[in-house]
Amino acid sequence: MRVISGSAKGTKLRTVKGLDIRPTADRVKESLFNIIGGATRDAVVLDLFAGTGALGIESLSRGAKFAYFVDTSRISTDLIKKNLELTKLAARASVLTQDAERAINQLSKQGVRFDLIFLDPPYRISVSFLDAILSKLASNFLCEDGLLVLEHSAKISPGEVAGLRISSTRTYGDAAITFYYMKGDR
Repeated sequence: MRVISGSAKGTKLRTVKGLDIRPTADRVKESLFNIIGGATRDAVVLDLFAGTGALGIESLSRGAKFAYFVDTSRISTDLIKKNLELTKLAARASVLTQDAERAINQLSKQGVRFDLIFLDPPYRISVSFLDAILSKLASNFLCEDGLLVLEHSAKISPGEVAGLRISSTRTYGDAAITFYYMKGDR
């Protein structure tokens, strides 16, 4: 796994074998960033269920202003910190070791809003929990012209959520990526 483009291009990111994470494959990540184009430039990014931090780090490398990384696993957040140091991007990042709901509540109290949100939950997560997280993110966190990118199992088809509109879904083997915009945008 490597950074594909930008200031940290070519840097190999560390992973941990046996950890219950599923890093986004390089080919999927490359396709994803080709689709979203310049959405990373000067963006404030949230990488929720961050795992290795690859999506947020790629965004920072491509010019994002700041990124928040959230994961419940101390092993994952320690790994993200190491990857941020490797890429020399740590000064533009905050890493939170918390569950998604607690992090969302904390960031809400701080008034943080995001231009770009990556959501890559475990495939075994319930659809109702996922819908609740999506609704909360749409109502409190996503800027008007923001983009939310959901990576999920190709076996499920997430629906529209209050405040969000599905732009497209792309499938890559077992993985799928759904792109959400605020209703009325694009």
